[in-house]
Amino acid sequence: MALALENVMKVYNKQTDQYKLVKKDNQFNKQLSTIEETLAHFGLLKNEIRVYLYLARSGEKKAGEIAEAIQLHRTETYRILRDLEKKGIVFSIFEKPLKFTAVPLDKAIDLLVDAQKIKIKLLEQEKPSLVELWMSMPQPKMETTKKELFQMLEGEQQVLMKANELLDSAHESFQIYASADYFSELYYSDFSDKLKEKGRKVAVSMITDTSLKSTYFLGQMKWLSDQHRIASDNNLPCFMIADGREVLIAFHEKSQDDSDGKNKFRTAAIWTNYSALVNTLQVLFCKLAH
Repeated sequence: MALALENVMKVYNKQTDQYKLVKKDNQFNKQLSTIEETLAHFGLLKNEIRVYLYLARSGEKKAGEIAEAIQLHRTETYRILRDLEKKGIVFSIFEKPLKFTAVPLDKAIDLLVDAQKIKIKLLEQEKPSLVELWMSMPQPKMETTKKELFQMLEGEQQVLMKANELLDSAHESFQIYASADYFSELYYSDFSDKLKEKGRKVAVSMITDTSLKSTYFLGQMKWLSDQHRIASDNNLPCFMIADGREVLIAFHEKSQDDSDGKNKFRTAAIWTNYSALVNTLQVLFCKLAH
């Protein structure tokens, strides 16, 4: 019992080899999780990722060895290997017994990116014919009465896409409140360039906080010099108002990362044309500006 307790204590003692080994293992798992999440964004399924990463790290392997190592049924492993071959990131070696090998990760990402680009290009090419086909179909009568709508969005890319859509819809005015963290997301995306271009056509006004980060961004966006205000409150979510008709409210939700105990942030947003909420945020914007 005393020996077991001593071994446990060594794991928590930063000076011991046991602690360093556990820390190194946790760091490896975190790095591997990041790679797995990224590959999933390219459309690879969980078991496809497991097979590919095992091959990429282990070199040439037989299907049976792969199945045993990652605890998959051999038939399922063969199917996955064939699917990965079709994607171009795994090759079979013509020898007996048959072995498989994976392309390096950088090459695999290039191939997956190119595949996504081809899919997008094909969708763009098909758009006119699909729209024409849709318009040729009998259309039911729709109510033209304006409805007050809500839309929930999740993920930084989805929120930025909606922000760009809101910006494009503005014809008279565009108002933004963004503290440093939100300002950073907007600045390092193409939104800031589109905002500058839109500022030539509509009245753009912005409020941010007093942080050094915001000061730096404003310094880089000199065209905003007469169109921005500084507010001391930085605890509010980011919001944007287009023509006093619709609003996008973005916020960061905290989520704990179990691997190292640190807090992560998940970006989400609400879009609405609900007039009462839009008017309330316009009043808030005016108060912050003064």
